Amino acid sequence: MRDFYASSQRMPLDQADGLRRLFAGRRSQVLALAANPHVAFSGIVLDRVASVLAGSGRQVLVIDAASSSPLPNELAGVDLAACIERIAPRVSYLPARGLPLAYVDTRGSAAGFISAVQQAAPHAEVVLLHADAADLARLLKHRELRVMLLGADHPESIKHAYASAKLLARRLELMSYDLLLVAPPHSPRLAAITQSLADCLDSFLGAALLASALVDPAADLQSPPDAALSQLLAAQLLLDESAAQGLPLAPQRATATAQDQPRPVFR
Repeated sequence: MRDFYASSQRMPLDQADGLRRLFAGRRSQVLALAANPHVAFSGIVLDRVASVLAGSGRQVLVIDAASSSPLPNELAGVDLAACIERIAPRVSYLPARGLPLAYVDTRGSAAGFISAVQQAAPHAEVVLLHADAADLARLLKHRELRVMLLGADHPESIKHAYASAKLLARRLELMSYDLLLVAPPHSPRLAAITQSLADCLDSFLGAALLASALVDPAADLQSPPDAALSQLLAAQLLLDESAAQGLPLAPQRATATAQDQPRPVFR
């Protein structure tokens, strides 16, 4: 167990050429989470999402590039692999605040950053990218995915989530979103908040909010995640797989059980 933003002893991943050749040609899946400065528990969200993904048997790399995230290691400009921390058997972490801008090309795309990270961490099967909407707009050019918005049970966070979707819709023409709502499960505003965001996306952007899941910031470390979160992430992975193969998306239920979930590592 560790605090997501606590400093720690670096444990660089294996950078041997043989490992890179072993995983050559394998495409890691990319999931995107739009950062929200009005949500106080983003570390817990990353914890839960990474735990669910790891619990399904996948190797997960969390790229933490939001403006409120930790700064990268000073070696990031020359050796990304040396800056990636192994923090659990199936979870690695890269503090990356400001790094995407270093990869912006003459057309405004920072897609090269994702490629560089995938090369630095060839073991990663899922890359969870946490960044501000402006950076996601640079990083996700030409990618078919559904960004996960982040919100809480107060208006400013939902306004920011809507603003993130508005920017992404304008710059990337992404027209469907999911919502991770950080709030106590007994909050009387949950249904109204979700419906309000869905209505705004539909009315003003023509976009759809397809799924939402609750992340309880006060939940016990050993408690299983909300079933809706597992289902939402399963659909996210299926969407990415289908886009890569040019296939239509079909519904899929999550298969990970509570017993499959590893102990949370980001607190």
